[in-house]
Amino acid sequence: MLSPVVLIVAVAILGSIVLLFVGVAAPRTSDQVLDRLAEYGGRTLTLEEIELSQPFSERVIKPLIRGIAQFISRFAPQHNIENIRHKLELAGRPYGWGPTEFLGVRGLAGILLATMTFLLLTLTGQYLPKRFIATLIAGGLGFYVLPTLWLSSKIKSRQAEIVKALPDALDLLTISVEAGLGFDAAMAKVAEKWDNELSLAFNRVIQEIQMGKLRREALRDMADRMDVPDVSSFVAAIIQADQLGVSIAKVLRIQSEQMRIRRRQRAEEKAHQAPVKMLFPMAFLIFPALFIVLLGPAILVVMHSGVFGAI
Repeated sequence: MLSPVVLIVAVAILGSIVLLFVGVAAPRTSDQVLDRLAEYGGRTLTLEEIELSQPFSERVIKPLIRGIAQFISRFAPQHNIENIRHKLELAGRPYGWGPTEFLGVRGLAGILLATMTFLLLTLTGQYLPKRFIATLIAGGLGFYVLPTLWLSSKIKSRQAEIVKALPDALDLLTISVEAGLGFDAAMAKVAEKWDNELSLAFNRVIQEIQMGKLRREALRDMADRMDVPDVSSFVAAIIQADQLGVSIAKVLRIQSEQMRIRRRQRAEEKAHQAPVKMLFPMAFLIFPALFIVLLGPAILVVMHSGVFGAI
């Protein structure tokens, strides 16, 4: 049985970890900057005032993460860093993190989880070897397992959002091109119309083309950053139509119809999977509750009727 002191310390450490990551991930708003400018607009700010006007995450947490990341990056192989960069691109670069920042967050998570585990085991009076083994396991979970699972969930949710938005985006692309717009202008129309991962990807492609990158290279890079089979098929069809001189409007019309068919097939597949997924909650949660409600009164009546003798 844990003592109240141990529980209070555990809750305090967990709360600090949550507040830490909330502070790191929280975006800075322009209202804070405007408030500071309005407050100090009448005089010249000193260096100390400028530093203290920044949020706690900017002054303490992010420099700490950068220091940990620089230390870890010295020992991390280059292919691991490239793998992390690719996964972050697949996840849409959450919170604007690069490989260095993500390594720093992983290191900080490992240190905090290991420290919390060591303190809890120390307060509960566990043996020293057991404390060290559990601390190493907790540090490994915080550095390797938990951030990897979080990043994988981000990748899956982003890919699911892209697959869901792709048929509607292709419809708008098709209508825009058939109305006389060029393909680049049609992508700009999609980026203007929606605010999702696909529209952001189209907007990045347009920016890369404006900076002088070839359209086929920008589209290939977009497909690599998504790793979605439907997007790869769409990009391959557009590049092939551009190289062979085929009408892009016809290609878009065919791609739009195919994406609609694939979305219908995915919906039918999920509908077929629903009975299997409902089996376990029904067998272990719903049916036992129904049996208790329906048969419970009857069992009580039989027990008190004396049929099986005095109870």
